[in-house]
Amino acid sequence: MKILHTADWHVGKVLKNQPRIDEQKVVLRDLVRIANEEDVDLVIVAGDLFETSAPNSQAQGLVMRTLINLRAEGRHVVVLAGNHDNQNLVNDVYRPVLGALGMHVIGTPKTPDNGGTITLDTRSGERAVVAALPFLSHRLAVRAAEVLLHEPARHNQDYANRMRSIIEMLCAGFTSDSVNLVTTHATLLGGRWGGGERAVQTLLGYEVPPDTFPATTHYAALGHLHRYQQIGGPCPIAYSGSPIALDFGEEDNQAVALIVHATPDSRAQIRPVPLKGGRSLATLRGTLDEVVAAGAEAGDSFLRVILTQKASAGLADMVREKLPNTLDVQIDEKFRAQADAGGAVRTRIGRSPTDLFADFLAEKEVEDPRLGAMFAELLEESTGGR
Repeated sequence: MKILHTADWHVGKVLKNQPRIDEQKVVLRDLVRIANEEDVDLVIVAGDLFETSAPNSQAQGLVMRTLINLRAEGRHVVVLAGNHDNQNLVNDVYRPVLGALGMHVIGTPKTPDNGGTITLDTRSGERAVVAALPFLSHRLAVRAAEVLLHEPARHNQDYANRMRSIIEMLCAGFTSDSVNLVTTHATLLGGRWGGGERAVQTLLGYEVPPDTFPATTHYAALGHLHRYQQIGGPCPIAYSGSPIALDFGEEDNQAVALIVHATPDSRAQIRPVPLKGGRSLATLRGTLDEVVAAGAEAGDSFLRVILTQKASAGLADMVREKLPNTLDVQIDEKFRAQADAGGAVRTRIGRSPTDLFADFLAEKEVEDPRLGAMFAELLEESTGGR
């Protein structure tokens, strides 16, 4: 059996006011191409279809078209809701509509007999049993009373225990003559964050150990961490990662889809296939002249520029003029204004607005005489020379 594993599309993502929808159209079209060329039997989309819980019509249209195209040629498609998705939207709208087209959509946790465990017969006659669990927040997994009454380590363990119990229940239908699969959207203990995800669940300790998945699992297809990675455990386990780099912390991530070969008698084999269409992200650090020189080698990458010099009027505009693909301009921490912890506080009484503005510039370590002159000119115009 051949499986295509993908996750974390985050359709509708905007990075520093730059929409990513055009890139996502191209990369999801490439995902469909891979499904066709590899002639896969099953596609698993392990959560975070959308960037927000209120996706616009353009984002929803792209996701809907992509899922329908993935379903072509009689392929099975299993789709989960992630933490960024509106689980009720996925469950109440996408589940019945796409279900009528033969897809399996799980927006909220289901019992095995209500869609949580899915038995699929492929075109070649092979059988797969899929235990599917969408994102389960700690609020739902652990009652508020337990959170309040227990130490943090205790309710973190409660979350892991409840996840284990649910997955054990969903996997009870595994058989020796089927390809047994688990898919969920969660943080696995030992997983590496890509750098850009909102790591609330990890910061709070809501992680699931790899041995949560039973040894009878042929493959565990995960979503939530945006970096492609395989994780050791009692069965083959992998995150597919996101098909585009979503934030500057993810600029080194590989954009791949995973092709998984599995039989009832052998461990799954995982092969990453590169995805095309997403623009790369790059961070340039240095003085204005240095980053402009480095930008010549950056191609069409979206840029984050960190300047190692003091701020001055129009500096960010100069960067964007020289490097039009720049989405973010920052001043390096070493060159940002630092609060004066020990200096005397100077009174404002009897001091002119121009003196106070000069003090402000000095405090912020902005050395640009043009700003003082511009301020004086504006003050003159606004007060009529009074």
